[in-house]
Amino acid sequence: MKVYQIVSNFLDSNTFVIEKGKVCFIVDCGADLEDVAKVVKGKKVGAIFLTHGHYDHSIFALQYADYFKCKIFANKNIIETLSDTAKNYGENFKIADFNNFVFLENDGQLSLNGEKIEYFYCPGHSKCSNCYLIDKSLFSGDVLFYQGIGRTDLYGGDKKEMLQSLKKIKNIDFENVYSGHDRSSEKFEQNKNISVFERFLSR
Repeated sequence: MKVYQIVSNFLDSNTFVIEKGKVCFIVDCGADLEDVAKVVKGKKVGAIFLTHGHYDHSIFALQYADYFKCKIFANKNIIETLSDTAKNYGENFKIADFNNFVFLENDGQLSLNGEKIEYFYCPGHSKCSNCYLIDKSLFSGDVLFYQGIGRTDLYGGDKKEMLQSLKKIKNIDFENVYSGHDRSSEKFEQNKNISVFERFLSR
C-alpha cells in the first residue's frame, strides 16, 4: 500500500490517496482535483471517505465523486454539517444533493474492490467524525494530530465525546496515523499524545 499526502489551500488540510494495486481510495476532499488526478494516474477509485464535514475536508467531494465515478462514504451526521455553511465553516459552501453518498453508522467494516476498510465513529471534534483503518494505517481526520487533537469548541464539538473517542482509538490495532493536518505519526508517538490529552480532558 502506498499513501500519498496532498496539502490543500484550505487551512493546509490533507487529502490522501491510498494506492492498493490497481485501485485507489481517497480520504478527504480539500485538495484541487487536478492535483489528486495526477496522483491517481487513471487508476480506478474505489471510494471516497470523508473524515468529517468541515469545508476544508469536504469542499470538493461532489467534484471528486463525479470525476472518478465513485461513491462518498461518511458518517450519517455529516448531512447536518454539510447542509449548513455556519456549521461547516465554509463561506458559501454547502451540499444539498446527497445522492452520491453512502452513510455509515457507529463502527463497522466495508469490503470494497476486495479491500477491507474499517470505520470508527469518533465524535468530539464534530458530530460526524469518522476514522478509517486500512492495512493498519489509521486516517484520523481532525480527531488526532501529530502532537495534538482536534478542537472541541467548534459546532458539534464535545470534550467528553473526544475523551471517549481517544479511549476507543487506543484499542484499535494500527501502526501509523495520517491526520487531517500536518504530518503522519506512528503508534508509539500517538500512545504518548493520547495519554497527554486523556489527562487533560479528564480534568
